Amino acid sequence: MNTADDPRDPVLEGRLAAAPLDSADFAVLESLRDYFEGSDPVPTGLVERIQFEITLDALQAEIATLTQLDLAESGARGVTTEDVRTITFTSASLTTMVTVTAESDGSVRVDGWAAPGAGLRVELLLPEGPRETYADDTGRFAFEAVPRGLSKLAMHVPRGEEFSTVLTPTIEL
Repeated sequence: MNTADDPRDPVLEGRLAAAPLDSADFAVLESLRDYFEGSDPVPTGLVERIQFEITLDALQAEIATLTQLDLAESGARGVTTEDVRTITFTSASLTTMVTVTAESDGSVRVDGWAAPGAGLRVELLLPEGPRETYADDTGRFAFEAVPRGLSKLAMHVPRGEEFSTVLTPTIEL
């Protein structure tokens, strides 16, 4: 074997590494991708969930805990779990209840009440970007025509001149 053609030769390795990719390189990479997609695929939605969870705001936010109550299980007539869900989030500084109602077009409506709610800025964090509204003096807020999928609330509670953020766990709408 000619040492100039030895793939373990550091000089040859350096030349190959510096060269642009060619069709043989792309064929090898495609073969590797196909192998790993078939033998160990990335779980569905994993990339989106990771991107959704990693936010700088989450590093400094107060985290709310979740309690869920489905109205269908409470005996409400004509209401199924798919139609309405009530979810309560509690943290040291804020309690929030949201009702998620299925709409006929496949979206949902999110109605919420927060205590204390006056001056509260509420963001509904969605994979395609946030939506924002403000709670009225009684703490009520709403989001219409929300696509189904992963979401969380970021509630910005006024503290004098500044705001503190309360972040809910991720929920599936």
